[in-house]
Amino acid sequence: MLPCLHEARTENHSGGKQGLLSSGRKFAKAGFAAGFAVWPRRRRIIAAMAASVFLPIEVSDAGWLSDILKNSPKHGKSPTYVTSRKPATLAKRAASPKSHTAKLAALGPAVLKPSASKPVAAKCDPSKFRVVLDVGHTADSEGATSARNVAEFVFNLRLAQRIEEKLKADGFPETKLLVTEGKGRPSLVKRVVAANELHADLFLSIHHDSVPNSLLENWEFEGKKSHFSDRFSGYSVFVSRNNPDFKTSLAFAELVGKEMKAQGLQYAQQYTQAIMGRYQHPLLNKKTGVYGYDQLVVLRSTRMPAVLLEAGSIINRDEELKMDLPERRDIISNAVATAVKEFCDPQPAFLGPL
Repeated sequence: MLPCLHEARTENHSGGKQGLLSSGRKFAKAGFAAGFAVWPRRRRIIAAMAASVFLPIEVSDAGWLSDILKNSPKHGKSPTYVTSRKPATLAKRAASPKSHTAKLAALGPAVLKPSASKPVAAKCDPSKFRVVLDVGHTADSEGATSARNVAEFVFNLRLAQRIEEKLKADGFPETKLLVTEGKGRPSLVKRVVAANELHADLFLSIHHDSVPNSLLENWEFEGKKSHFSDRFSGYSVFVSRNNPDFKTSLAFAELVGKEMKAQGLQYAQQYTQAIMGRYQHPLLNKKTGVYGYDQLVVLRSTRMPAVLLEAGSIINRDEELKMDLPERRDIISNAVATAVKEFCDPQPAFLGPL
């Protein structure tokens, strides 16, 4: 994710009292466990082995059998074990289920299952939901230069303004456009502080892509020496696994990628290639074009879900012309607005016909 690099350089508890045998008969776990505890140790071990085969125990509840064995009475002592969790603990875990998929992503480059893209936020009120649209780079630190010598900041500002208009028109009046001043890394810190102070619900940073200097080719445009690379094109979406709410960041990022793809756009695939050198990033989902960029300040230091969108390549001469068109900005704005609406009003997932 080259433009930003220019600046960066200087997760069903049962919860009930009864279980269900494979034959369909119910039993009380607590009572079963209490009677079980007074058996001789050898019989308990045999019964536990049988129970582990016949009882439909979920991973979250599998610990109660081992608790019985670990706390077996010795020399007449009364057995001590926990037969159920506290209601408060159950409620807490039900409200915030752990995402094993997200944990896998945190281990390194991986392809996440499509289910990871389901929104994790509860239904929101669009009239109060605040999206902060961060205009990548500044007037003093303009980011990449396009094939026709136009600063990336110009592209970023125009697209962010169009997305802001679209979101407000679609019922998100609290959308804020964030334009930062200054140079380099200090401007990154400024935008993080501003987003945190605005108490944003979502942070979306808008950028346009380039390539490493080693991949640039020379040409002249309107009599001026310029650089280009027509080898790569497409959008890309970035998240940081160090963000305090990585799971939600990933969910929104995949919605953005899905909607960009639904608009007929393709994501950039060069970030996994060796030729990108130190600019390589792990591809988290090969269907939506979501990459990991763990150390980027605006993604890891914001206190809300954060995503960065590289809308397209402006160093590619053909794509630069497309990115300059109002029609392309409308396409991208529609994709982002649809993603925000889907995120804010998650629909239940259906497993198909039973």
